[in-house]
Amino acid sequence: MVTPTTSTERSIAAAEAHSAHNYHPLPVVVASAEGAWMTDVEGKRYLDMLAGYSALNFGHGNRRLIEAAKRQLDRVTLTSRAFHHDRFAEFCTRLAEFCGMEMVLPMNTGAEAVETAVKTARKWGYRAKGVPDGRAKIVVAENNFHGRTTTIVSFSTDPEARADYGPYTPGFEIVPYGDLQALADAVDEDTVAVLIEPIQGEAGVLVPPPGYLPGVRELTRERDVLFIADEIQSGLGRTGADFACRHEDVVPDMYVLGKALGGGIVPVSAVVSSREVLGLFRPGEHGSTFGGNPLACAVALEVLAMLRSGEYQQRATELGEHLHHELGLLVGGGAVDAVRGRGLWAGVDINPALGTGREISERLMKLGVLVKDTHGSTIRLAPPLVITKEDLDWGLDQLRTVLAG
Repeated sequence: MVTPTTSTERSIAAAEAHSAHNYHPLPVVVASAEGAWMTDVEGKRYLDMLAGYSALNFGHGNRRLIEAAKRQLDRVTLTSRAFHHDRFAEFCTRLAEFCGMEMVLPMNTGAEAVETAVKTARKWGYRAKGVPDGRAKIVVAENNFHGRTTTIVSFSTDPEARADYGPYTPGFEIVPYGDLQALADAVDEDTVAVLIEPIQGEAGVLVPPPGYLPGVRELTRERDVLFIADEIQSGLGRTGADFACRHEDVVPDMYVLGKALGGGIVPVSAVVSSREVLGLFRPGEHGSTFGGNPLACAVALEVLAMLRSGEYQQRATELGEHLHHELGLLVGGGAVDAVRGRGLWAGVDINPALGTGREISERLMKLGVLVKDTHGSTIRLAPPLVITKEDLDWGLDQLRTVLAG
């Protein structure tokens, strides 16, 4: 065994020795970060083109968010839901207003929010729709990524996420993403919800065909089925709109939110829906000790205030158009097979002859750009919405260098 000699090597060796190997991070050890840039323990700077899978939409160390957190840290950080606190009502009110909904059920992680959405849909199905007990069905899309709990991986089609975790939770039917007819065929009298990502992030930033989301909305309304939009990655400005659904003027029955809602500071997630749906919960039927805690509410309220200005959505729109124009120029030259996405979010399919997505990511890392691979030779680009055009162009220049060999 080679003895680690650098700070990076020693840190990675210690992590490998004492942490479960459920991730395979790039070999960089970040020590500090600001805006769209991160600095490792050796002092080398890297352009962050992943933004924590959209959790860092507003960049690292955003001063407005940091100050909001600091102010709340000096007051109270946790009460549990056994008591009221003075930030909770405002958070729920502002988030409901932002979503155009009526009620909010706050949680912590995205997976918790998806689990909450599943439970909510089943409760609504039994108590409001009249589905016989134990027969509620939720239709989902293949290649989805909604989290990693045992229930959620039960309806995953990714072998890495699913293998070795059975027995699996029943009550889900999987259909091809973007296929409206397959969805219509799957919905029956026991269906309580359709749960989809308006854009599939983990699958490679897959955008459904035009008309698909409006078709889902029409179908679910006609069949008396809840339309649940998992906007954990795609929502809150990433695509250039408040929500990815809004690009086709679609409003679902329920939003599932997370990641950027916590500003990259604390985990904050939520299910947002109507009083008819979320009003079915009674005390003791669902909860979370940390869900809706004062610190989380304070940070999320500042996030919502920033989003209400429209500045970040506009940046994602304008810089996103530039990003996709530049990436589009790479298609057809032998290095890039396809580019997909919306706003400051792109999936780039690299010609497998040039390397796997992991290998491309490692080459970019050596040039000072951090991205993440997914599914073979695909890499994902999702820089913070605060990135400058100059920094974005620099990052794209490094990608061109890697693709040129």
